[in-house]
Amino acid sequence: MADSSTASVVPVMTNGTTNGANGDHRPSTPETNGGFSLTEYSANPTTPAEVKRNRIKSIVPEEFLLPNGYPDYLRLIASATSRVYEACKLTPLQPAVNLSNRLECNVLLKREDEQPVFSFKLRGAYNKMAHLDPAKSWKGVVCCSAGNHAQGVAYSARKLKIPATIVMPEGTPSIKHLNVARLGGHVVLHGQDFDAAKEECARREQQDGLINIPPFDDPYVIAGQGTIGMELFGQTNMSKVEAIFCCVGGGGLIAGIGVYIKRMAPHVKIIGVETYDANAMAQSLVKGERVVLKDVGLFADGAAVKTPGEETFRIAKDVVDDVILVTTDEVCAAIKDMYDDTRSGLEPAGALAIAGLKKYVAANPSTDTRRSLVAVTSGANMNFDRLRFVAERATLGEGKEALLSVRIPERPGSFAELINKVMPHFVTEFSYRYATNEVANVLIGLSLTAPASQRVEELRMLVERVQASGMSVTDLSGDELAKSHIRYLVGGRSNVPDERIYMFNFPERPGALERFLNTLRTSFNITLFQYRNYGGDVGKILAGIACPDAELKELEKFLNQIGYPWEDCTESEVFRTFLRS
Repeated sequence: MADSSTASVVPVMTNGTTNGANGDHRPSTPETNGGFSLTEYSANPTTPAEVKRNRIKSIVPEEFLLPNGYPDYLRLIASATSRVYEACKLTPLQPAVNLSNRLECNVLLKREDEQPVFSFKLRGAYNKMAHLDPAKSWKGVVCCSAGNHAQGVAYSARKLKIPATIVMPEGTPSIKHLNVARLGGHVVLHGQDFDAAKEECARREQQDGLINIPPFDDPYVIAGQGTIGMELFGQTNMSKVEAIFCCVGGGGLIAGIGVYIKRMAPHVKIIGVETYDANAMAQSLVKGERVVLKDVGLFADGAAVKTPGEETFRIAKDVVDDVILVTTDEVCAAIKDMYDDTRSGLEPAGALAIAGLKKYVAANPSTDTRRSLVAVTSGANMNFDRLRFVAERATLGEGKEALLSVRIPERPGSFAELINKVMPHFVTEFSYRYATNEVANVLIGLSLTAPASQRVEELRMLVERVQASGMSVTDLSGDELAKSHIRYLVGGRSNVPDERIYMFNFPERPGALERFLNTLRTSFNITLFQYRNYGGDVGKILAGIACPDAELKELEKFLNQIGYPWEDCTESEVFRTFLRS
């Protein structure tokens, strides 16, 4: 992976030379493991130019070739329109009103997530399959994919009445292979990982005479994706468009859009967006040749590719202006932006373009509020079980939540003092477990309400206010260990004399937690406290209170006066097993 000291934007001149380095590595998602390949796309060595041209000539008719032997993509894309719309729809170019107001520019969303399979991949797959020789395609097609490409091939095959075999690893989640089967594809589950599945795909291609449909590195696939660029000219005034943002995996989408836009409107910037831990195209453009990554992050799995395609990279060198790298948290924030504007949910790869657009605006401020920026929302095939993670990390990605570690004196009343210092900021999380008699370590999440440009200053002033009270503060908002693990593990066993455990329910509304903490008398020593706002209508708190048996009646009388439902969990087997020494 690339060095962490380098910049997050790769300027690439249209002649293929680069102006800078790229590849800030921020490990934020699970990576490929050991000898198993968790990504769909092969890492093929670079083919000599003459071999590439000969291979393309075997695919593309001579009348669609340029004098240099490479495809005339302007003509290929124009010809693709006669077939692509048999299966695909002309997707809308929709203003993102909320995002436009916040960024002070005209943000337009090209809604490829509204295709019949909820992804742009249908365009390329259908265009490729529609141009197959019927004398060969009657036997069927095959591909190795568990994602959007698989759905595109299955849907296209059903439309064209061609048999389709989709090979996936045995561990593929059922939601993926059942959906492909629903679209008419014959699903074959084979092997432990994608390398084994690819071998089976190649075997069936050779043994059964099936035609392998590539996910991106094919002129007809690229031309199919390029119809998006053609549509844009009929949907907006391209003279006012400053840049178009595309997610980048193998490069088919950005190559297709870029090769058309640069011929028709060369002033428009073509900007790719990748995650820091899956930035094969960015590194390849810097090096001037295709780079093969050893590992890639899998959060944006639709763009988790170890190396760009040969033909897509050849095109990208000429048409891509920048590649912007984004974090997992920034992708989650972009998913939320899409939901806020359209009430639609994108998959992580589908939101990459929005995340990159936001980062571009922050790095390139302008007083021109009329400038137009287009983000291609490329897919919406999100696994439902990811929604909780996205919601958890979106506020951090937006800079709207800070995660702080605070050391406070271990004495009654310290909690209330801390809450008074952080108010009126909304507390989103509060975790503590008694450890020593001197200091208490508290993990606290706070919402930040200032405009984006002022949030750094807002957080600085908040930290200084808390520190002025003799408490030490550490900002953990960018700490991956804290965000992914420690926040859920604050606690553990503690041998606190006379400790009793209570669970409280209270109405989840602004200020409710603060009022609860301020209500607790300073005479009661809190030994454990855990709260997290999950967006529900009822908040839940687990609290430990040191209380001798002689004072138990007084404590229970006080708890009844608070007015919130509570339950004594001191005799719980769970408490005695995990929290009691």
